[in-house]
Amino acid sequence: MMYLHDVWVNWFEGEENSYNVCAFHEWRKQDGIEILDQVPIVYTDATLYEQIENDLVDVPTDLLEYIHNRAYLRKNQERIPLEYASIITDGKSVLAFDTMGYGIPVRKSRLIPRQERLVFEMLEDTSKKQFSIQGNPIEKPYHILSLPPEAMVGLTRRERKLKQLLMMALDQLEQTNNKKEIHYWLTEWMPNNYQAIKQMDCYTAWNELYQELYQGWSAAHEDFCKKIIKGQSYFEKMWELENDEQKLQTYKRII
Repeated sequence: MMYLHDVWVNWFEGEENSYNVCAFHEWRKQDGIEILDQVPIVYTDATLYEQIENDLVDVPTDLLEYIHNRAYLRKNQERIPLEYASIITDGKSVLAFDTMGYGIPVRKSRLIPRQERLVFEMLEDTSKKQFSIQGNPIEKPYHILSLPPEAMVGLTRRERKLKQLLMMALDQLEQTNNKKEIHYWLTEWMPNNYQAIKQMDCYTAWNELYQELYQGWSAAHEDFCKKIIKGQSYFEKMWELENDEQKLQTYKRII
C-alpha cells in the first residue's frame, strides 16, 4: 500500500457535490487546516472515485476494510488513528476523505498542488485496485437545493455560496404559492415583461424566474439575491458571512 505523509487537508463536511469541496486556491484562513501524519493512497476506477467525490453514499465494505486504521492524525506528539480515511484517485483527480467512523464519506478535502502532483508520480507502474460497488451505479438526482455542476461552472467559492442562497430563497418563494409575490419578483427581474407576467399562473411565473436565474452569476444575480432575502434573518446572516469574507480578501490584496 502507498502512503502520503504530512498531508494538508481542509475538510468540507457533509458535501454531496464536488464543486463545494474547494480547491486549494479557494481555501480560506479560517477554514481550519489539519495536517495528517499518514494517509493511504487508493488508486481505483473512475466510477468509484466519482461516487465518493460527488455523493454521500456507502463506501464499499472491502475498501473500508482495506484502509481501516491506516491513516493517522498527529496531535500533541500523539498519533491518533482515523478509522476510515484515505486519499483516493482515478489517475486524473485526487480527493481525501474521512468517514468519521461511519460508512459514508462524511468529510472531503482537496490536496495542495505539490502533494497532488506527488500522488500522480506515485501512481507510475501501479495498477488500479478494484472494489465491489453494490448494484448498478445510479444517476445522481439534482434539484433546486443541489444544483448540477453545469449551473456552477466558472463561479468562485463566494459566488457558489450566494447562488445556493438564492436558490434557497426561490425554493421558499415557491412554497408560498403566492401569485402576487411571485409576480412581483419576476417583474423585479424582468421589468419589461410586466404585461406578460400578469397573465401567468403561479407555476409558470415561478418556473420562468427559476430558469432565468439558473444559469451563471452576475452583478444582477447578486443584487436580486440581496433584495429577495431582505428581512429574513437566517438568509441575511448567510449573506453577511460571505460578504465579510469578500471584504477581508479584498483588504488582504490591497495591503
